[in-house]
Amino acid sequence: MDEATLRQVEAADPGASTWLSANAGSGKTKVLTDRVARLLLHETPPQRILCLTYTKAAASEMQNRLFRRLGEWAMLPDAELIAELTKLGENVEAKPDILLRARRLFARAIETPGGLKIQTIHAFCSAVLRRFPLEAAVSPDFAEIEERSLQQLRIELLDRLAQGPNAGVLSNL
Repeated sequence: MDEATLRQVEAADPGASTWLSANAGSGKTKVLTDRVARLLLHETPPQRILCLTYTKAAASEMQNRLFRRLGEWAMLPDAELIAELTKLGENVEAKPDILLRARRLFARAIETPGGLKIQTIHAFCSAVLRRFPLEAAVSPDFAEIEERSLQQLRIELLDRLAQGPNAGVLSNL
């Protein structure tokens, strides 16, 4: 196993605290997916796992990879499943029931009320604000602004500034 792969296996260890920061395309989603799979293998309830991403595409990709892997584990012959779990960093010999647990994870994840929580930071924050509007001092029926509306609001604000009494400040800017 090369150094980079070893570092990824270490980062996916659910018993270790990890801060993961890397360039695009370097394997962050793989490491996070590995870590979630290992957390599930170590019997962490799916509803206690929260994965936050920056984009909807990243959240979808992570969820697809995780469910694909768990689905494959349910169907792999023993020898191939042992190889996959070992490659993930699991000590298969020390855990006699790990194959059975691995095979049941797909059904367990699918049956989790509310599903696995793999979402964007925006979606998570919105859910928290909706759950605690009084504490956050926001209207309970607030709505997030869409990107197009935000762009239109910026244009209107700049137009107002350009035509207002401080137009010179904007032109100097």
